[in-house]
Amino acid sequence: MFPAGDHLLLFALASLGGAAAAGAGEGFCSAEPSNDCSQSPPLYSKVTSPTLAPVHLQDLPGFTRSVYKKDHALITPESHVFSPLPDWTNTLGAYLISPALGAHFTMYLANMQDGSKSALPPKDVERLIFVVQGSIALSVESGTTHSLLVDSYAYLPANMKHSVISDKPSTLVIFERRYVHSRWGLPC
Repeated sequence: MFPAGDHLLLFALASLGGAAAAGAGEGFCSAEPSNDCSQSPPLYSKVTSPTLAPVHLQDLPGFTRSVYKKDHALITPESHVFSPLPDWTNTLGAYLISPALGAHFTMYLANMQDGSKSALPPKDVERLIFVVQGSIALSVESGTTHSLLVDSYAYLPANMKHSVISDKPSTLVIFERRYVHSRWGLPC
């Protein structure tokens, strides 16, 4: 049970299809690798280390399978362009989905390094954080801190003060969108 004040923070650890609860599964290594899966590549290695191109084409500029259409975009790892995230410390980000592409939300990768710290989203913007590599410490306004490992996620309601800190290289997928009240008082 979460302490008082954290009731708005929906927090779950390792929930992909129950594989984490079992501690093993096809393509899954728990946060503490066991002997039988420690030699396999990390679960999300294609996100963090793109190697989809044949070896002789990996350094060739313009080699990508990305597609941009009127109603959708597929942005492959070879097309990710990382740059510093505004107001984040020691973190590079690659935007995958944004309002500029016609979406009503933003999705980006955040590559955090040693001593990285997040910024707050804009006013009235809710955030979902999913850890694909490494681990982070998530501190919320009530003063509690949660450790998030690979396959962990946290939903942070709009205007909830929080910070994400990483003491080792970590990669996060972050979704942000402006909170919208429906006429029944529930988010759309």
